[in-house]
Amino acid sequence: MFYKDQENCDYNQNNIDFIKKSSTIVGSLIEKEYNRQKNNIELIASENYCSEAVLAACGSCLSWKYAEGYPSDRKSGNRGRYYGGTEFVDEIEEYACELWRLVFDTDYHVNVQPHSGSQANFAALNAVLKPGDTVLSMNLDNGGHLTHGNAANFSGKTFNFVFYDVDDKGFIDMEDVREKALKYKPQLILAGASAYSRIIDFKAFGQIAKEVGAYFMVDMAHIAGLVAGGVHPSPFNYADIITSTTHKTLRGPRGGIIFCRPELAKKIDSAIFPFAQGGPLEHIIAAKAICAEEAMKDEFKEYVAQVVKNCKVFADEFTKMGYKVVTGGTDNHVFLLDLKDFSFSGRDLQERCDENGITLNKNCVPGEKRSPMQTSGVRVGTAPMTTRGYKEEDFIEVAHKIDKIIQELEVEKKEEQ
Repeated sequence: MFYKDQENCDYNQNNIDFIKKSSTIVGSLIEKEYNRQKNNIELIASENYCSEAVLAACGSCLSWKYAEGYPSDRKSGNRGRYYGGTEFVDEIEEYACELWRLVFDTDYHVNVQPHSGSQANFAALNAVLKPGDTVLSMNLDNGGHLTHGNAANFSGKTFNFVFYDVDDKGFIDMEDVREKALKYKPQLILAGASAYSRIIDFKAFGQIAKEVGAYFMVDMAHIAGLVAGGVHPSPFNYADIITSTTHKTLRGPRGGIIFCRPELAKKIDSAIFPFAQGGPLEHIIAAKAICAEEAMKDEFKEYVAQVVKNCKVFADEFTKMGYKVVTGGTDNHVFLLDLKDFSFSGRDLQERCDENGITLNKNCVPGEKRSPMQTSGVRVGTAPMTTRGYKEEDFIEVAHKIDKIIQELEVEKKEEQ
């Protein structure tokens, strides 16, 4: 079954058939992608499958409704009301904000309007920093995200990023974090990652930020579902600003969200609208509300607990077979295979796995020796296949399938040399 709560009728296929009546080409291409997703083993850590209710909200009549500003302004009739007819989308947005506070048991301010996680990070950084201000974060090679200071990204082009390191086993070096915080006196310290497999000590980061008078921001896009389900420590009450996506481990729509301490609410909201965005995506906000409802169910907590169990067993199986797993294992939904000692690159393995119905992505690893286009590692995640019902024994089987692909690829590369 594609999604374990799927009804007997195939919701996606019915939609595709409808689309094909209007556009044969687009409908057929969507159908090909749908079949790829159904038939492949999906291991990309930033992907997941959402419920039919979330999909339906994304395709609802809200898709064509504009409502610039925020519900409080739109209701009051003051200059913040740019469009009429917003009374119902206002209620949806307010309900979504209320739900997300409940999901994470927090009194932080919530903004559900960011179109993406990158958009949320763009707004959050610009809300409290000036161009040229210093930010201390984790770089891309060690597991950080593009928006955490990469030179090609807005973040690296706008602010002065310095980076803390990981130790020789791949763990965040908290002594290095503190030493660099004291040395560079950053205006903001950023924690969170797109490819880091261990628990992040938010309390320690928060203490260091206080010591140097810096804002503390957490990007929890990857682990948000684990935090919501109680299987990863929460950054709330330690961080000043928290950004996230609503897909990945939360299993919602593609979109972003920002939490912040109440005293920063005006800065954050202004950084989204009017600084970074115009009209919010009302259909996605509705889907975010449904996602929040789902995240408070017992079934979701059981799901994220299984995600973590599956990932640990998956990583451990690779270790048993003699592979290098960065940090030696995982505490969450993701881990990295270190391929520096092999003749092929992460890209080579990604492409060969694609050919064999397994989807994962190339990824830089600590001590990277290849280019970002090739990489010396791959990133593997368990959230999507856990949604499809995979348990520990299924991931052990997948590990051995990947092992077979690796061994064949290594023989071929050595013969070419």
